Amino acid sequence: MKPKLRRVLSESPDHGKTPFRSSPSDGELLDAYSEAVSGAAEKVSPSVVNIETVRREGSEERPAGAGSGFVFTPDGFILTNSHVVAHASRVNVTLLDGRRFEGAVEGTDPDSDLAVVRVPVNGLVPVAMGDSNQIRVGQMAIAIGSPYGFQYTVTAGVVSALGRSLRSMSGRLIDDVIQTDAALNPGNSGGPLANSRGEIIGVNTAVILPAQGICFAIAINTAKYVAARLMRDGRIVRAYIGVAGMSAPLVRRLVRFHRLPKEIGVMVASVEPGSPAEKAGLAARDIIVGFESRPVGGIDDLHRLLSEELIGRKCALDVIRGTERLRLEIVPSRK
Repeated sequence: MKPKLRRVLSESPDHGKTPFRSSPSDGELLDAYSEAVSGAAEKVSPSVVNIETVRREGSEERPAGAGSGFVFTPDGFILTNSHVVAHASRVNVTLLDGRRFEGAVEGTDPDSDLAVVRVPVNGLVPVAMGDSNQIRVGQMAIAIGSPYGFQYTVTAGVVSALGRSLRSMSGRLIDDVIQTDAALNPGNSGGPLANSRGEIIGVNTAVILPAQGICFAIAINTAKYVAARLMRDGRIVRAYIGVAGMSAPLVRRLVRFHRLPKEIGVMVASVEPGSPAEKAGLAARDIIVGFESRPVGGIDDLHRLLSEELIGRKCALDVIRGTERLRLEIVPSRK
């Protein structure tokens, strides 16, 4: 006798029988996406500011440009791009509630295209900082800013790629940049790039014109380090070695064989001609795993270790080349 076909049923919370559904409908998926974007925007928007700059020319002041920024401490510290406030004689900051303040530029770092501005007000709503080391290609990315003066504009897309390098206006390469297709336009610069939880993962900084959907943001882990130094010292002087690199995972067997303390290093993408790195014999595809006997677990570790005190001093650089571990001697310079 042939077995009878039975309809697949699943138990409902009230112990009744309901038809099993294998996947949500397109409408439900779109609703979930919309909820994620709107929820993140509602969380981040109170911290986003519009920045307008004025430049003095002789006895007159003229509008110099505009951009965005976001509050990262309750007592008025704002993170934005260096190029937004560069050469400004006055910086005006407008909050979401319409209040307008003259901001003081606490420090700029053209090499990372980041700057800190402070407004004289307490009790502001700071953003929730994320961890850019946890970003995955394909995850949602939400940009908020004031393109062309249209304040608090929200665009959404995905993280298109990680580990990009971008040349700053100072000529120095910014490493570990996030590429996204969340639409950016002039005026978005300095605004936040958020994940679906409303945590900030980057600082929007550039768009490739006339290409569509190729935009870049400085990773928030880099921004956190730079902002802390600018708040403390007003500037950052770095030791320079002359490599463009990206955080990259190490093959597990190499980690075990060489007894490395971290499973991530910095893969060298290129070496600048005449740089300390070239003189030391560093080559593309080498993976930096240590500097001055300290482990390097990513590009942010390397940036922190390249401090001003090392300029002109012989330093030990540990790299993995193929399967071999090498120790090179490098003398960082000032640039």
